[in-house]
Amino acid sequence: MSYNILECMVCGFIYDEGKGLPKEGIPAGTRWEDVPENWECPDCGVGKSDFEMVAISRIAVAVNKQVIDSIKSEPAIAAVVEKPSVIEIDRSRKPVVIVGTGLAGYHLAREFRKHDQKTPLIMITSDDGRLYSKPMLSVAFAKGKQPDQLASATAADMADELQAEIRIFNKVTEIYSDRQLLRVDGEIIEYGKLVLATGAKFVESSISGDGINSIYNINDLLDYTRFRTAIVGKKKVLIIGAGLIGSEYANDLVQSGYSIEVVEPMSTVLGTLLPQQASLAVQENLEKSGVKYNFGTVVEKIDKTVKGIEATLTNGKVIEADIVLSAIGVRPDLKLANVANLKSNRGVLTDRSLQTSAENIYALGDCAEVDGNLLFYVSPLMESARVLGKVLSGQQAQVNYGVMPIMIKTTLCPVVVVPPPKDSDGEWLVKVDGCNVHARFITSEGKLLGFALTGDAVGEKDVLSSKTQHIMG
Repeated sequence: MSYNILECMVCGFIYDEGKGLPKEGIPAGTRWEDVPENWECPDCGVGKSDFEMVAISRIAVAVNKQVIDSIKSEPAIAAVVEKPSVIEIDRSRKPVVIVGTGLAGYHLAREFRKHDQKTPLIMITSDDGRLYSKPMLSVAFAKGKQPDQLASATAADMADELQAEIRIFNKVTEIYSDRQLLRVDGEIIEYGKLVLATGAKFVESSISGDGINSIYNINDLLDYTRFRTAIVGKKKVLIIGAGLIGSEYANDLVQSGYSIEVVEPMSTVLGTLLPQQASLAVQENLEKSGVKYNFGTVVEKIDKTVKGIEATLTNGKVIEADIVLSAIGVRPDLKLANVANLKSNRGVLTDRSLQTSAENIYALGDCAEVDGNLLFYVSPLMESARVLGKVLSGQQAQVNYGVMPIMIKTTLCPVVVVPPPKDSDGEWLVKVDGCNVHARFITSEGKLLGFALTGDAVGEKDVLSSKTQHIMG
């Protein structure tokens, strides 16, 4: 019998029809079309309708009671965005220009091409334009993936699929919104509609010392490639920050045999996302695997040594390590928004149609603050791309964020969280059973505004999601 193996193009999760997902109530042999429509990827949380999949034929042949898998490529199933057989671009139209070729930019381009196959499409990126899943960077060591294996398509592949002009290693230096013009490395480009998908940039540290060149920040595939090259032959990694990114990298690297020490100014891991009991559950499981923590202090200075580096903390402690990974956090990249004089707050301000304060300029992804919501996660990005793809093609559409659980990839202690809105009036009601924490954020009126689940309790995600207040009313 022939089964399909399907890969989530957002995070690389594999669904094998032959094996199913028994732990999620999906028996072996369940065809993709029979998987419930409300099913969500267990690794990144995107819905079934959001999947960009690669279909592979899996032919199981019984020989002497052994199963031999013969794998061959097969045309993509309906869930895959396929390039129309013939696209006739109307060069008389002003192009749609997307700045950025990350997950936001490419997913938007695919959504746009579903609705409009004639308008010229230009994509501009300061890197090499490869398509890859950013969420996969923090799990690549444990999955045995080298940087090149994380890229699923080159810029040339994407240009062919999207029938787009993709300009790699190019930078936008000026935006003349009143004339709908861009300056790209000295060249002037006219646009019909412009989209900023510039993402977020890492927060700069104020660390001193002659060893700061040993500090690595990972914000894209090129950054990750540099880090993977530098870590060869190293044993001990100092991670600055125990938030979401820092915790995921600590989880990934410690399971890959590295000695990990973390410095965090707060009193526990994931302190801005989880109630204390849930944070402690994650911390204790990572500590059991060898991660060492230094809370309530920061790195003040990093100096070179014969063997590597020496980090001096504000509490006076000195840590020796081979290499440093900074995971302090990220903030929206507002450089081009400021060049165009767009209104911004924490991010580029947009309405629910992703329209900025300037006519025919839009924003989505990590750089966009949509109707007051700044969310650095996959689910809102995917919904925004679907909506903006319609808007760019002349349709009317608005985002309406529902409940969007965040799956934190600390596999030593799985975490799912829906943070309550900032400054919400309420309290955490917490049940603890070892590393299994079940926490709900309840208002005085009894409304469920958020939840946090760790360990085996993550199985309650769907039940709690159905009861939680939506992000947008």
